[in-house]
Parts: sequence; structure tokens; C-alpha cells
Amino acid sequence: MLLTTVAYVLSRSPLGPGSIKNCCKDPVALIDLLNSRLNCEGLKISIIIKSPGVRLNLVDFHRELFYDKIEDYDLFIYTEDDIRITPKTVHAYIEQTKNIEQLVGKSPAEDFNVGIVRYEYNYPPDVVIDDKTRHATANVTRVYWEHSNKPLVPKSFTAELQQHSHPSLAKNYVEMVKHHQGMFLATRDLLKAWRDRPGCNFHVIRQRPGMANKPSQPSEGTQRVWMSSNMLYGSRHCNVQQVLPRDKFGQLNVMHVPNKNYRRVGKKGRLGGAGSDIENEFGKGDEKFEGPSSQLVTAMEVHLAMRKRYPVNSGENYTGIVMIDEVDYGKRFKNQQLHRKLLDNRMKAFRDYVTRGGKMSDSDFNDWNWIV
Repeated sequence: MLLTTVAYVLSRSPLGPGSIKNCCKDPVALIDLLNSRLNCEGLKISIIIKSPGVRLNLVDFHRELFYDKIEDYDLFIYTEDDIRITPKTVHAYIEQTKNIEQLVGKSPAEDFNVGIVRYEYNYPPDVVIDDKTRHATANVTRVYWEHSNKPLVPKSFTAELQQHSHPSLAKNYVEMVKHHQGMFLATRDLLKAWRDRPGCNFHVIRQRPGMANKPSQPSEGTQRVWMSSNMLYGSRHCNVQQVLPRDKFGQLNVMHVPNKNYRRVGKKGRLGGAGSDIENEFGKGDEKFEGPSSQLVTAMEVHLAMRKRYPVNSGENYTGIVMIDEVDYGKRFKNQQLHRKLLDNRMKAFRDYVTRGGKMSDSDFNDWNWIV
């Protein structure tokens, strides 16, 4: 089936969280840039705008969408917005899912899901890499900051699959002790099975478990951890077994693009930092860093220069990204009047852009102040 990508965003900025007063006047330049990168046959992208009032529950909306479109697509992917998912990842998931069905049978296969492990690169945090310091990258490699408990087996990887016993899988697959993966993939058949699975109700959106004496404090991670991992794999919830192939483990690895969490490991109050007196020097938010040269050309500068020199032909049908306003103004939130006026202006600019067949106006070129 054709793949549709849907992004849910908070409407404080054109495509994500940010300050109302500091962002651009309309989102057309960014949409036009993304269209030049993503507009291809078979790929349809919709951006649905939600109210800032949903806060961390922005992660919930994909679940209803999956089940509304359950008959339309073969594969569904939920992901945080900072994970790099490649065709290799998708292919490996499909291959391993089919392999599990062959090993255990289609119905028992509903007890399992092929998992994901995130990685970063361990660049020296205090070195600026250039021609004179590139030797500092000699030992840079993938690191799994979420799975650093040793001995690795069984404290990070299970020696054998615990929840569901099956000899064929135990010989070839492992699971992670910490199930969080920031995303998940699922086939249509698996989503249907988890919907009907006793005690699972995967299609029902619900808040992550809270502590008994303080419900606002999560007992199993944040809402995004709950939605991406714990609800599915938790033994007290859906109790689906996470599995990763031993011989093709690296194919189910995905990059955490910010590449920052590895620097926290071993620091006071962070992963592996028990007993450490070393503070996380990157955790204060007020550090001053030397910026790169202002002579560097940004992607947006190149895009706008190309569009001015080689404009889109007017009159062509628009086939790019769709923007959908689903902001609920019935629920009050901060700066609501300013927010509504700003969003109305942006949506009008986008509709005018669509009417022109994806051709930018003079104001679209000028009303832009982000670096992308």
C-alpha cells in the first residue's frame, strides 16, 4: 500500500514548539522547502495542528489514527521526531516479523513484536572537530546509552526470552531489559490482535501509570515512554514480548539524531551516575558556546535562491504537504487570542500557496527568519 506520513505538531510555531513572538510570520517557506525534499510519488504527508493545551499528550493522537486507517495500510510506524528511520529498518522489521510467524505460527506470533534499539555516536564532548582535531574521532563508534548495565548479559540483554517460552525464538532472539525504544512498528494484523488482546486494548488511549501516592508522578516513565514502549511490552499491560535477532541485531538499530544523551552517562543524577560527584555540565541550559562561521550557507538560503532563480510554474496542481488545523479553541490556554490570530494568518498564507499550485509569493520569501 502507499505510505502516508502524518505529523502531529503543537501550533505554537509552524511545525513545532517554540515562542510565538520569535518565529516566522507564515510557514510557507518551510513547507516549500520540505516539499522539495519529500514530494515524490507514493508519499503523502499531512501535518495536523493541535492546541498547545494538549502538552505532552501530543504523543497520543497517532493511536486513533492507526485504527481509523487500519484497513488502508500494511505497516504502521510511531516515532519520536528525532529518530532516523531508514528503509533498512523497515525491511528488517518486516523480514523478522515474517520469520517469527514461520517459527511459531501466525496466532502465537501476536505475542511478539520485533523491537528497536537506539544508538548515538560517542564524539568527544569537549572537542570541536576540524582538520586539526579529526584524529579525535578515531575511536568514535555507536554507543547504546540506554543499555549500559554490565555484565551485558543478562543485565542489559536477556540471556533467554522470559515472558513467552518458545525454543526456536530463544535460540535466535534476545530482548532488552529496558524496553524503551522511542518508537514502534506494527503490521495491520498485529494491531488488530493487540486491540483484542485481553488486558491490552492497544487502541484505547490512556494516561501512563502514576505513583499510588502521587498520580502526577509517572511510575513507568513519561507519557511518550508509555505510548512508545511500556504499554506494549510491560508485563502488567499488553505483555507482548520484545524480540531482536541476534545475527541481525544492528539492522534494528536507529540513530537518536540529537546525539546528546551519551554525554549524560556516568554523571551525577544521570544514567550510571550513582556515587558520582561530577555534575552534568551540559544540563544547565545557560552555557555559552562559540558558534560556527556566519559565512556558512543554510539550507533555507539555498532553497530560496533556487526558487527565485527557477520559480515553480504557476497553474500546476498542488501535490505537496497538507496542513490540517485541529486546534480546539473551546479549551482555554495561554495567549489564546494572539495564538488564534497568528495561526489564522499562517493557514491563510498556506491556502494561498496551495491555490497558486505551490508557488511562493514575495511575502513568503521575505517573512522568514529561521535557519533550516
